[in-house]
Amino acid sequence: MYGRDRFRLVLALLGLATLVVLLAAIMSGRVSPLVALIVVPTVAAFVGGFGAQTGKFITTGVQNLAPVVGMFVFAILFFGIVTDAGMFDPAIDRILRAVGTHPTWIVMGTFVLAALVHLEGSGAVTFLVTVPAMLPLYERLGMDRRVLAAAVALGAGVMVMPWSGPTLRAAGALEVPVAALYRPLLPAVLCGIAFALGLCWWLGRRETRRLIERGGTAGRDVVVVRTLTESERALRRPGRLWINVALTAVVLGLMIASVLPPVAMFMLGTAAALLINYPSVKMQRERVDAHARGALMMASILLAAGAFTGIMQGTGMITAMASHAVAYVPRGAASHVPFALGVVSMPLSLLFDPDSFYFGVLPVVVETTKMLGVPPTAVAHGALLGQMTVGFPVSPLTPATFLLVGLSGVELGAHQRFTIPLLWAASLAMVVAAVVFGVLAP
Repeated sequence: MYGRDRFRLVLALLGLATLVVLLAAIMSGRVSPLVALIVVPTVAAFVGGFGAQTGKFITTGVQNLAPVVGMFVFAILFFGIVTDAGMFDPAIDRILRAVGTHPTWIVMGTFVLAALVHLEGSGAVTFLVTVPAMLPLYERLGMDRRVLAAAVALGAGVMVMPWSGPTLRAAGALEVPVAALYRPLLPAVLCGIAFALGLCWWLGRRETRRLIERGGTAGRDVVVVRTLTESERALRRPGRLWINVALTAVVLGLMIASVLPPVAMFMLGTAAALLINYPSVKMQRERVDAHARGALMMASILLAAGAFTGIMQGTGMITAMASHAVAYVPRGAASHVPFALGVVSMPLSLLFDPDSFYFGVLPVVVETTKMLGVPPTAVAHGALLGQMTVGFPVSPLTPATFLLVGLSGVELGAHQRFTIPLLWAASLAMVVAAVVFGVLAP
Protein backbone atom coordinates (compact mmCIF):
# COMPACT_ATOMS: atom_id res chain seq x y z
CA MET A 1 0.00 0.00 0.00
CA TYR A 2 2.86 2.31 0.87
CA GLY A 3 4.54 1.57 -2.47
CA ARG A 4 1.36 2.35 -4.40
CA ASP A 5 0.91 5.69 -2.60
CA ARG A 6 4.53 6.56 -3.28
CA PHE A 7 4.12 5.71 -6.97
CA ARG A 8 1.03 7.96 -7.18
CA LEU A 9 2.98 10.79 -5.56
CA VAL A 10 5.77 10.37 -8.11
CA LEU A 11 3.19 10.36 -10.93
CA ALA A 12 1.55 13.49 -9.52
CA LEU A 13 4.89 15.31 -9.33
CA LEU A 14 5.80 14.15 -12.84
CA GLY A 15 2.42 15.36 -14.11
CA LEU A 16 2.85 18.71 -12.39
CA ALA A 17 6.33 19.10 -13.89
CA THR A 18 4.92 18.19 -17.30
CA LEU A 19 2.23 20.88 -17.04
CA VAL A 20 4.70 23.51 -15.84
CA VAL A 21 7.12 22.77 -18.68
CA LEU A 22 4.27 22.70 -21.21
CA LEU A 23 2.86 26.06 -20.06
CA ALA A 24 6.32 27.63 -19.93
CA ALA A 25 7.18 26.35 -23.41
CA ILE A 26 3.97 27.59 -25.01
CA MET A 27 3.73 30.92 -23.20
CA SER A 28 7.40 31.78 -23.77
CA GLY A 29 6.77 31.82 -27.50
CA ARG A 30 9.95 29.86 -28.15
CA VAL A 31 8.13 26.63 -29.00
CA SER A 32 4.94 26.27 -31.02
CA PRO A 33 1.94 24.65 -29.27
CA LEU A 34 2.10 21.82 -31.81
CA VAL A 35 5.65 20.89 -30.84
CA ALA A 36 5.11 21.38 -27.10
CA LEU A 37 1.94 19.26 -26.99
CA ILE A 38 3.74 16.35 -28.66
CA VAL A 39 7.28 16.47 -27.26
CA VAL A 40 6.75 17.44 -23.59
CA PRO A 41 4.33 14.63 -22.59
CA THR A 42 6.23 12.06 -24.67
CA VAL A 43 9.46 12.83 -22.82
CA ALA A 44 7.56 12.71 -19.51
CA ALA A 45 6.11 9.30 -20.35
CA PHE A 46 9.55 7.87 -21.07
CA VAL A 47 10.93 9.45 -17.90
CA GLY A 48 8.10 7.77 -16.01
CA GLY A 49 9.14 4.40 -17.38
CA PHE A 50 6.18 3.77 -19.69
CA GLY A 51 8.39 3.20 -22.74
CA ALA A 52 6.64 1.51 -25.66
CA GLN A 53 3.23 2.04 -24.07
CA THR A 54 3.56 5.72 -24.96
CA GLY A 55 2.65 4.99 -28.58
CA LYS A 56 -0.56 3.27 -27.47
CA PHE A 57 -1.47 6.27 -25.28
CA ILE A 58 -0.93 8.64 -28.21
CA THR A 59 -3.02 6.52 -30.57
CA THR A 60 -5.89 6.33 -28.08
CA GLY A 61 -5.83 10.07 -27.51
CA VAL A 62 -5.83 10.84 -31.24
CA GLN A 63 -8.68 8.40 -31.87
CA ASN A 64 -10.77 10.02 -29.15
CA LEU A 65 -10.32 13.45 -30.71
CA ALA A 66 -10.93 12.39 -34.31
CA PRO A 67 -14.64 13.45 -34.38
CA VAL A 68 -13.76 16.90 -32.99
CA VAL A 69 -10.98 17.36 -35.54
CA GLY A 70 -13.29 16.29 -38.36
CA MET A 71 -15.98 18.71 -37.21
CA PHE A 72 -13.56 21.63 -37.13
CA VAL A 73 -12.08 20.93 -40.56
CA PHE A 74 -15.44 20.68 -42.27
CA ALA A 75 -16.91 23.61 -40.31
CA ILE A 76 -14.10 25.83 -41.61
CA LEU A 77 -14.66 24.57 -45.15
CA PHE A 78 -18.44 24.97 -44.95
CA PHE A 79 -18.48 28.54 -43.66
CA GLY A 80 -15.64 29.50 -45.96
CA ILE A 81 -17.58 28.25 -48.99
CA VAL A 82 -20.89 29.96 -48.15
CA THR A 83 -18.97 33.17 -47.33
CA ASP A 84 -17.23 33.00 -50.70
CA ALA A 85 -20.63 32.54 -52.33
CA GLY A 86 -21.80 35.80 -50.69
CA MET A 87 -24.29 34.51 -48.14
CA PHE A 88 -23.38 37.27 -45.66
CA ASP A 89 -23.11 40.10 -48.21
CA PRO A 90 -26.74 41.33 -48.09
CA ALA A 91 -26.71 41.46 -44.29
CA ILE A 92 -23.37 43.30 -44.23
CA ASP A 93 -24.50 45.82 -46.86
CA ARG A 94 -27.81 46.38 -45.07
CA ILE A 95 -26.03 47.04 -41.78
CA LEU A 96 -23.75 49.59 -43.45
CA ARG A 97 -26.75 51.35 -45.03
CA ALA A 98 -28.73 51.34 -41.81
CA VAL A 99 -26.15 52.85 -39.48
CA GLY A 100 -25.76 56.10 -41.44
CA THR A 101 -23.70 58.57 -39.41
CA HIS A 102 -25.49 58.31 -36.08
CA PRO A 103 -22.92 57.22 -33.44
CA THR A 104 -25.34 55.02 -31.52
CA TRP A 105 -26.36 53.11 -34.64
CA ILE A 106 -22.76 52.93 -35.82
CA VAL A 107 -21.55 51.28 -32.62
CA MET A 108 -24.49 48.85 -32.51
CA GLY A 109 -24.05 48.12 -36.21
CA THR A 110 -20.37 47.41 -35.59
CA PHE A 111 -21.32 44.87 -32.95
CA VAL A 112 -23.91 43.17 -35.16
CA LEU A 113 -21.55 43.04 -38.12
CA ALA A 114 -18.74 41.53 -36.02
CA ALA A 115 -21.09 38.95 -34.49
CA LEU A 116 -22.42 38.01 -37.92
CA VAL A 117 -19.01 37.62 -39.52
CA HIS A 118 -17.72 35.69 -36.50
CA LEU A 119 -20.11 32.87 -37.36
CA GLU A 120 -17.26 31.86 -39.63
CA GLY A 121 -15.32 31.11 -36.46
CA SER A 122 -12.10 33.03 -37.10
CA GLY A 123 -11.20 36.11 -35.07
CA ALA A 124 -8.75 37.27 -37.72
CA VAL A 125 -11.38 37.10 -40.49
CA THR A 126 -13.88 38.92 -38.27
CA PHE A 127 -11.47 41.78 -37.64
CA LEU A 128 -10.31 41.96 -41.26
CA VAL A 129 -13.91 42.31 -42.51
CA THR A 130 -15.46 44.46 -39.78
CA VAL A 131 -12.82 47.08 -38.93
CA PRO A 132 -12.06 48.27 -42.50
CA ALA A 133 -15.79 48.41 -43.25
CA MET A 134 -16.64 50.57 -40.23
CA LEU A 135 -13.46 52.61 -39.69
CA PRO A 136 -14.32 55.31 -42.29
CA LEU A 137 -17.49 56.18 -40.37
CA TYR A 138 -15.59 56.53 -37.09
CA GLU A 139 -12.96 58.72 -38.75
CA ARG A 140 -15.54 60.89 -40.52
CA LEU A 141 -17.33 61.73 -37.26
CA GLY A 142 -14.22 61.85 -35.09
CA MET A 143 -15.44 58.95 -32.95
CA ASP A 144 -13.16 57.26 -30.47
CA ARG A 145 -11.37 54.35 -32.13
CA ARG A 146 -11.31 52.53 -28.82
CA VAL A 147 -15.09 52.27 -29.14
CA LEU A 148 -14.67 50.66 -32.56
CA ALA A 149 -12.22 48.09 -31.18
CA ALA A 150 -14.44 47.45 -28.15
CA ALA A 151 -17.61 46.95 -30.21
CA VAL A 152 -15.82 44.53 -32.53
CA ALA A 153 -14.32 42.69 -29.55
CA LEU A 154 -17.75 42.37 -27.92
CA GLY A 155 -19.32 41.12 -31.14
CA ALA A 156 -16.68 38.43 -31.61
CA GLY A 157 -16.27 37.60 -27.93
CA VAL A 158 -19.83 36.73 -26.96
CA MET A 159 -20.33 34.51 -30.02
CA VAL A 160 -19.51 31.27 -28.20
CA MET A 161 -20.25 28.61 -30.82
CA PRO A 162 -19.95 24.81 -30.92
CA TRP A 163 -17.40 24.99 -33.75
CA SER A 164 -15.22 27.67 -32.15
CA GLY A 165 -11.74 26.77 -30.92
CA PRO A 166 -12.36 26.89 -27.13
CA THR A 167 -15.52 24.75 -27.36
CA LEU A 168 -13.75 22.16 -29.48
CA ARG A 169 -10.75 22.15 -27.15
CA ALA A 170 -12.95 21.70 -24.07
CA ALA A 171 -14.92 18.90 -25.71
CA GLY A 172 -11.71 17.21 -26.82
CA ALA A 173 -10.02 17.52 -23.43
CA LEU A 174 -13.08 16.09 -21.65
CA GLU A 175 -13.88 13.59 -24.42
CA VAL A 176 -17.54 14.59 -24.52
CA PRO A 177 -19.72 15.27 -27.60
CA VAL A 178 -19.58 18.88 -28.70
CA ALA A 179 -23.35 19.21 -29.03
CA ALA A 180 -23.93 17.80 -25.53
CA LEU A 181 -21.41 20.24 -24.08
CA TYR A 182 -22.71 23.29 -25.94
CA ARG A 183 -26.50 22.86 -25.83
CA PRO A 184 -26.98 23.85 -22.14
CA LEU A 185 -24.90 26.99 -22.72
CA LEU A 186 -27.04 28.35 -25.57
CA PRO A 187 -29.52 30.35 -23.39
CA ALA A 188 -26.64 31.99 -21.50
CA VAL A 189 -24.88 32.82 -24.77
CA LEU A 190 -28.03 34.45 -26.14
CA CYS A 191 -28.33 36.51 -22.95
CA GLY A 192 -24.70 37.52 -23.34
CA ILE A 193 -25.32 38.69 -26.90
CA ALA A 194 -28.29 40.79 -25.77
CA PHE A 195 -26.29 42.26 -22.87
CA ALA A 196 -23.33 43.10 -25.12
CA LEU A 197 -25.64 44.79 -27.62
CA GLY A 198 -26.97 46.88 -24.73
CA LEU A 199 -23.41 47.82 -23.81
CA CYS A 200 -22.84 48.98 -27.39
CA TRP A 201 -26.01 51.07 -27.24
CA TRP A 202 -24.64 52.70 -24.08
CA LEU A 203 -21.25 53.29 -25.73
CA GLY A 204 -22.98 54.83 -28.73
CA ARG A 205 -25.09 57.14 -26.59
CA ARG A 206 -21.98 58.22 -24.70
CA GLU A 207 -20.17 58.94 -27.97
CA THR A 208 -23.18 60.92 -29.22
CA ARG A 209 -23.09 63.15 -26.14
CA ARG A 210 -19.34 63.61 -26.43
CA LEU A 211 -19.55 64.62 -30.10
CA ILE A 212 -22.44 67.02 -29.49
CA GLU A 213 -20.48 68.66 -26.68
CA ARG A 214 -17.64 69.17 -29.17
CA GLY A 215 -20.02 70.76 -31.66
CA GLY A 216 -20.33 67.73 -33.93
CA THR A 217 -23.40 66.38 -35.71
CA ALA A 218 -25.21 63.07 -35.74
CA GLY A 219 -27.03 63.06 -39.03
CA ARG A 220 -27.78 60.24 -41.46
CA ASP A 221 -26.55 61.83 -44.67
CA VAL A 222 -24.16 59.23 -46.05
CA VAL A 223 -24.31 55.63 -47.23
CA VAL A 224 -21.17 53.54 -46.99
CA VAL A 225 -20.75 51.01 -49.80
CA ARG A 226 -18.44 48.03 -49.45
CA THR A 227 -16.34 47.37 -52.55
CA LEU A 228 -15.50 43.80 -53.55
CA THR A 229 -12.37 42.84 -55.44
CA GLU A 230 -12.53 41.21 -58.87
CA SER A 231 -11.67 37.80 -57.41
CA GLU A 232 -14.36 38.14 -54.73
CA ARG A 233 -17.00 39.08 -57.31
CA ALA A 234 -16.06 36.06 -59.43
CA LEU A 235 -16.89 33.78 -56.50
CA ARG A 236 -20.22 35.37 -55.56
CA ARG A 237 -23.44 33.45 -56.25
CA PRO A 238 -26.22 35.96 -55.48
CA GLY A 239 -28.86 33.81 -57.16
CA ARG A 240 -28.28 31.05 -54.61
CA LEU A 241 -28.46 33.25 -51.52
CA TRP A 242 -31.58 31.76 -49.98
CA ILE A 243 -30.52 28.22 -50.80
CA ASN A 244 -27.31 28.85 -48.84
CA VAL A 245 -29.22 30.43 -45.96
CA ALA A 246 -31.59 27.45 -45.82
CA LEU A 247 -28.69 25.01 -46.00
CA THR A 248 -26.89 26.78 -43.13
CA ALA A 249 -30.05 26.80 -41.00
CA VAL A 250 -30.58 23.08 -41.60
CA VAL A 251 -26.96 22.20 -40.80
CA LEU A 252 -26.88 24.23 -37.56
CA GLY A 253 -30.38 23.23 -36.48
CA LEU A 254 -29.85 19.50 -36.93
CA MET A 255 -26.42 19.70 -35.32
CA ILE A 256 -27.64 21.50 -32.18
CA ALA A 257 -30.62 19.13 -31.99
CA SER A 258 -28.19 16.17 -32.18
CA VAL A 259 -30.08 14.57 -35.05
CA LEU A 260 -26.68 13.71 -36.54
CA PRO A 261 -23.19 14.11 -35.05
CA PRO A 262 -21.62 17.53 -35.76
CA VAL A 263 -18.88 16.06 -37.92
CA ALA A 264 -21.47 14.32 -40.10
CA MET A 265 -23.59 17.47 -40.43
CA PHE A 266 -20.67 19.65 -41.52
CA MET A 267 -19.38 16.98 -43.91
CA LEU A 268 -22.78 16.77 -45.57
CA GLY A 269 -23.15 20.56 -45.47
CA THR A 270 -19.75 21.09 -47.10
CA ALA A 271 -20.53 18.64 -49.88
CA ALA A 272 -23.92 20.29 -50.50
CA ALA A 273 -22.42 23.81 -50.45
CA LEU A 274 -19.81 22.83 -53.05
CA LEU A 275 -22.36 21.18 -55.33
CA ILE A 276 -24.81 24.10 -55.05
CA ASN A 277 -22.34 26.94 -55.54
CA TYR A 278 -19.41 25.49 -57.45
CA PRO A 279 -20.45 22.44 -59.51
CA SER A 280 -17.17 22.51 -61.45
CA VAL A 281 -14.59 20.04 -60.09
CA LYS A 282 -11.85 22.62 -60.68
CA MET A 283 -13.63 25.29 -58.62
CA GLN A 284 -14.42 22.80 -55.88
CA ARG A 285 -10.71 22.02 -55.56
CA GLU A 286 -9.86 25.72 -55.52
CA ARG A 287 -12.38 26.47 -52.76
CA VAL A 288 -11.12 23.62 -50.60
CA ASP A 289 -7.51 24.70 -51.19
CA ALA A 290 -8.38 28.29 -50.28
CA HIS A 291 -9.55 27.31 -46.80
CA ALA A 292 -7.41 24.25 -46.19
CA ARG A 293 -4.55 26.12 -44.53
CA GLY A 294 -6.61 27.44 -41.64
CA ALA A 295 -8.38 24.10 -41.21
CA LEU A 296 -5.13 22.12 -41.25
CA MET A 297 -3.42 24.43 -38.76
CA MET A 298 -6.10 23.98 -36.12
CA ALA A 299 -6.60 20.29 -36.90
CA SER A 300 -2.89 19.60 -36.35
CA ILE A 301 -3.00 21.32 -32.94
CA LEU A 302 -6.08 19.33 -31.93
CA LEU A 303 -4.42 16.07 -32.96
CA ALA A 304 -1.30 17.03 -31.02
CA ALA A 305 -3.56 17.78 -28.06
CA GLY A 306 -5.01 14.30 -28.48
CA ALA A 307 -1.50 12.91 -28.05
CA PHE A 308 -1.02 15.06 -24.93
CA THR A 309 -4.30 14.08 -23.26
CA GLY A 310 -3.83 10.44 -24.26
CA ILE A 311 -0.44 10.32 -22.53
CA MET A 312 -1.57 12.27 -19.47
CA GLN A 313 -4.60 10.04 -18.99
CA GLY A 314 -2.99 6.77 -20.04
CA THR A 315 -0.07 7.16 -17.68
CA GLY A 316 -2.39 8.17 -14.84
CA MET A 317 -0.66 11.51 -14.26
CA ILE A 318 -3.91 13.52 -14.34
CA THR A 319 -5.63 11.14 -11.93
CA ALA A 320 -2.64 11.19 -9.59
CA MET A 321 -2.52 15.00 -9.56
CA ALA A 322 -6.26 15.19 -8.96
CA SER A 323 -6.08 12.63 -6.13
CA HIS A 324 -3.55 14.75 -4.26
CA ALA A 325 -5.33 18.02 -5.05
CA VAL A 326 -8.60 16.69 -3.59
CA ALA A 327 -7.08 16.79 -0.13
CA TYR A 328 -6.74 20.58 -0.38
CA VAL A 329 -10.27 21.30 -1.67
CA PRO A 330 -13.00 21.45 0.99
CA ARG A 331 -15.79 19.10 -0.04
CA GLY A 332 -18.42 21.77 0.52
CA ALA A 333 -16.60 24.19 -1.77
CA ALA A 334 -16.27 21.83 -4.73
CA SER A 335 -19.75 22.55 -6.08
CA HIS A 336 -18.87 26.26 -6.32
CA VAL A 337 -15.79 25.69 -8.51
CA PRO A 338 -17.64 25.96 -11.87
CA PHE A 339 -19.23 29.27 -10.82
CA ALA A 340 -15.94 30.64 -9.48
CA LEU A 341 -14.18 29.57 -12.67
CA GLY A 342 -16.86 31.34 -14.70
CA VAL A 343 -16.30 34.56 -12.74
CA VAL A 344 -12.55 34.60 -13.40
CA SER A 345 -12.57 32.85 -16.79
CA MET A 346 -12.37 36.05 -18.83
CA PRO A 347 -9.30 37.47 -16.98
CA LEU A 348 -7.66 34.03 -17.27
CA SER A 349 -7.43 34.75 -21.00
CA LEU A 350 -4.66 37.20 -20.14
CA LEU A 351 -2.65 34.45 -18.40
CA PHE A 352 -3.30 31.28 -20.42
CA ASP A 353 -3.54 30.74 -24.15
CA PRO A 354 -6.35 28.36 -25.21
CA ASP A 355 -4.12 25.32 -25.73
CA SER A 356 -2.36 25.52 -22.37
CA PHE A 357 -5.60 26.18 -20.49
CA TYR A 358 -7.99 23.71 -22.11
CA PHE A 359 -5.46 20.91 -22.52
CA GLY A 360 -3.28 21.59 -19.49
CA VAL A 361 -5.22 23.31 -16.69
CA LEU A 362 -8.84 22.29 -17.33
CA PRO A 363 -8.34 18.48 -17.22
CA VAL A 364 -6.71 18.70 -13.78
CA VAL A 365 -9.50 20.92 -12.41
CA VAL A 366 -12.12 18.63 -13.93
CA GLU A 367 -10.57 15.45 -12.52
CA THR A 368 -10.17 17.03 -9.08
CA THR A 369 -13.76 18.24 -8.83
CA LYS A 370 -15.12 15.04 -10.36
CA MET A 371 -13.73 13.14 -7.39
CA LEU A 372 -15.82 15.46 -5.22
CA GLY A 373 -19.01 14.85 -7.20
CA VAL A 374 -18.97 17.80 -9.64
CA PRO A 375 -19.90 16.94 -13.27
CA PRO A 376 -17.00 17.59 -15.68
CA THR A 377 -19.25 19.49 -18.09
CA ALA A 378 -20.16 22.00 -15.35
CA VAL A 379 -16.49 22.98 -15.01
CA ALA A 380 -16.17 23.27 -18.79
CA HIS A 381 -19.27 25.48 -18.92
CA GLY A 382 -17.71 27.89 -16.43
CA ALA A 383 -14.53 28.07 -18.47
CA LEU A 384 -16.30 28.60 -21.80
CA LEU A 385 -18.12 31.68 -20.53
CA GLY A 386 -14.92 33.69 -20.72
CA GLN A 387 -11.60 31.89 -21.20
CA MET A 388 -10.49 32.70 -24.75
CA THR A 389 -14.11 33.20 -25.82
CA VAL A 390 -15.12 36.60 -24.46
CA GLY A 391 -11.51 37.20 -23.45
CA PHE A 392 -9.60 36.48 -26.65
CA PRO A 393 -9.92 39.97 -28.27
CA VAL A 394 -7.85 41.54 -25.46
CA SER A 395 -5.40 38.73 -24.76
CA PRO A 396 -1.77 39.40 -25.69
CA LEU A 397 -1.44 35.63 -26.18
CA THR A 398 -3.49 35.63 -29.41
CA PRO A 399 -2.24 37.17 -32.68
CA ALA A 400 -5.80 38.27 -33.51
CA THR A 401 -5.63 40.86 -30.71
CA PHE A 402 -2.71 42.61 -32.36
CA LEU A 403 -4.54 42.49 -35.68
CA LEU A 404 -7.56 44.19 -34.09
CA VAL A 405 -5.57 47.00 -32.49
CA GLY A 406 -3.46 47.43 -35.61
CA LEU A 407 -6.47 47.78 -37.91
CA SER A 408 -8.22 50.09 -35.45
CA GLY A 409 -5.16 52.27 -34.87
CA VAL A 410 -5.32 51.82 -31.09
CA GLU A 411 -2.46 50.98 -28.72
CA LEU A 412 -2.76 47.59 -27.03
CA GLY A 413 -2.65 49.07 -23.53
CA ALA A 414 -5.35 51.63 -24.31
CA HIS A 415 -7.50 48.91 -25.89
CA GLN A 416 -7.14 46.64 -22.87
CA ARG A 417 -7.91 49.37 -20.34
CA PHE A 418 -11.00 50.42 -22.27
CA THR A 419 -12.34 47.02 -23.35
CA ILE A 420 -11.50 44.59 -20.52
CA PRO A 421 -14.20 45.97 -18.15
CA LEU A 422 -16.78 45.70 -20.94
CA LEU A 423 -15.81 42.15 -21.87
CA TRP A 424 -15.68 41.06 -18.24
CA ALA A 425 -19.14 42.54 -17.68
CA ALA A 426 -20.47 40.56 -20.67
CA SER A 427 -18.82 37.41 -19.33
CA LEU A 428 -20.35 37.93 -15.88
CA ALA A 429 -23.75 38.52 -17.47
CA MET A 430 -23.50 35.09 -19.11
CA VAL A 431 -22.40 33.55 -15.81
CA VAL A 432 -25.46 35.03 -14.08
CA ALA A 433 -27.68 33.78 -16.90
CA ALA A 434 -26.12 30.31 -16.59
CA VAL A 435 -26.98 30.32 -12.89
CA VAL A 436 -30.56 31.40 -13.61
CA PHE A 437 -30.98 28.65 -16.23
CA GLY A 438 -29.52 26.05 -13.89
CA VAL A 439 -26.32 25.44 -15.85
CA LEU A 440 -24.04 26.64 -13.03
CA ALA A 441 -24.59 26.40 -9.28
CA PRO A 442 -23.69 29.62 -7.41
